[in-house]
Amino acid sequence: MRNLKWLKKATALLLTIALAGSLAACGSKADETPAADTAQEAEAPAAEETTADAAEEPVAAEIDKDAFDALIADGIVADDADIAASQWATAVKEAGVLRVGGTRTSFLFSQLDETDNGVRGFDAGLYQLLARYILGDESKYELTQVDSSTRESVLTSGQVDAVFATYSITDARKEVISFAGPYYTSKQAVLVKAGNTDITGVDDLAGKIVATQSGSTGPDILAEFAPEATVQEFANDQEARTALEQGRVDAYVTDYTLLLNAIVKNPGVYEIAGDTFGPEDNYGIGLPLDSDGVAFVNDFLKKIEDNGTWAELWKISLGDRTGIETVPEAPVIE
Repeated sequence: MRNLKWLKKATALLLTIALAGSLAACGSKADETPAADTAQEAEAPAAEETTADAAEEPVAAEIDKDAFDALIADGIVADDADIAASQWATAVKEAGVLRVGGTRTSFLFSQLDETDNGVRGFDAGLYQLLARYILGDESKYELTQVDSSTRESVLTSGQVDAVFATYSITDARKEVISFAGPYYTSKQAVLVKAGNTDITGVDDLAGKIVATQSGSTGPDILAEFAPEATVQEFANDQEARTALEQGRVDAYVTDYTLLLNAIVKNPGVYEIAGDTFGPEDNYGIGLPLDSDGVAFVNDFLKKIEDNGTWAELWKISLGDRTGIETVPEAPVIE
């Protein structure tokens, strides 16, 4: 995503959001197999700056379910020859279901709606489009819940075919699994309790107790950008935010998109302190190590970017719900 100025606007918009109701819930149209509490639940656009014009106070809209469902139902379907050329895709086709590791509580990326058992959002849309691409039916997926500590294990154990969970691509992870993509980009940010004036950005974390998630990129990022902070690692996002609310930590550092998700769901509770920082955090689709599914899924991603589906999915899942009109460029697929 090269055009990142919209992110300035995003923070101000999201900080003023009052949710009218909760979107809910999961529901693979196939069986869901919980594996753990979700942690990587991100959601909204990513980029370099987060300060914005606080004068604007739009109300975030719930996802347009009809538009989302229509977009997925109109997704492309792979040729038989494309599937036959990939052992990974052939195995999914023969099984008749795409087994996905993902989340169900990510307000903008993968949220279960208990009123109809649909899972909607940017990540959810991608794996449903992939299910349609391989199987000709977007409902043929099976969702296993994952968090930042279980994403590799469900792949290495063969429990799932792919992981869609705002999954940062790192060299360490590439030693045990492979990634398709990237399909999205974020950075790191600092979350504090609303009204905190002591911390205005990452430079103020020296001497502070800072939460992050174990198994995420947070500990390494803090070691580099806030080496004098006292770091406490938590198993998941909920535990880290609870520690912040209770005053057991002074701040919480993780992906900016994940923090925006928390702000959207908890208006008036948190603030983002200062600008985003650190290297670009590319999100990829986790696949088994050295799988030829990487080439197959990358080809799928390129097709939905070229035909406008990626941009439309971003608009429905993120842009329309945060008042951001400019669709960012999709990241270059590696």
